[in-house]
Amino acid sequence: MIITKTPVRVSFFGGGTDFPEFFNRHGGAVLSTTIDKFCYLTVSPLSDFFDYRIKVAYSRAELVNEVSEIRHPAVRACLESFGIGSNIEINYFSDLPARTGLGTSSSFVVGLLNALHAFNGKRVSAESLATEAVRIEREMIGENVGLQDQYAAACGGFNYIEFKSPGEVHLEKIVCPADRFRLLEENLVMFYTGIQRDSDGIQKKHVARLENNTESLLALAGLAARGREILVSPEEDIRQFGELLDRGWQLKRGLNREVSSSAIDVFYEKARAAGAVGGKLLGAGGGGFLLLFVPAENQEQVRRSLDPLLEVKFQFEKRGSRVIFFDQ
Repeated sequence: MIITKTPVRVSFFGGGTDFPEFFNRHGGAVLSTTIDKFCYLTVSPLSDFFDYRIKVAYSRAELVNEVSEIRHPAVRACLESFGIGSNIEINYFSDLPARTGLGTSSSFVVGLLNALHAFNGKRVSAESLATEAVRIEREMIGENVGLQDQYAAACGGFNYIEFKSPGEVHLEKIVCPADRFRLLEENLVMFYTGIQRDSDGIQKKHVARLENNTESLLALAGLAARGREILVSPEEDIRQFGELLDRGWQLKRGLNREVSSSAIDVFYEKARAAGAVGGKLLGAGGGGFLLLFVPAENQEQVRRSLDPLLEVKFQFEKRGSRVIFFDQ
């Protein structure tokens, strides 16, 4: 049995510039971190005693005899890529729900690929996992996804990721004093809106409007660079990070009407009125998690203003996808 543990990510700035359709022409950059919320995948041999050859368990259970019969597109594509056709069992567990803006789909693919490599007795680099996950999602499944989630899940940690033509990805680990990370962490709160959405439809519209939104997207990439400067410079007031989040959210809302909604706008304005400096909806938009920069003295007031939304406590996570159990 193999078990992998893969973090999800929080993207602060630059989301939307990580699509090859955009960065191959204009370049792009994101600033993000992984957090201590994970997806777990187990891969193990399936005995011949059963009357099915493949078992896949996630929010539903699939018991099939052929890979082509698997309904879960990522599992089907990964098994096809590895040439595994039978006698395998895959189980998925997660700390947080899917389709909520934390890159869980890419974490799933990265974690499954990591497990399948280990199942075959191989160990691959984080960068190779990310590249392979991009190929699975974009080419084999045909999903409208950028590249930041795969690299975040595979490599882990707080990263500034640049995207260049043709398809070049440069990941820079953010280096700064530990107390600087803690200061940012202490000023961030996250709430679940209770809204799950299909990001593929939102991303498809995003790709269709890339050229119309070039100026805003370049501004978002610039915010990623500025966010990195604020974080690594102890003389900079960390409150500026929150102000930058607000600026980025206003830009992102202008990219596509489906990024926000009247309900989400109300949540955000209530939080701002209660003392939040800035924030954003994580992921493609439309629902999921609302991240806010709130000074410690205002956090209880913000919590009351957003009642009954569920707050999700989190900490930054340094490590990417890893094998936590290996038993041959």
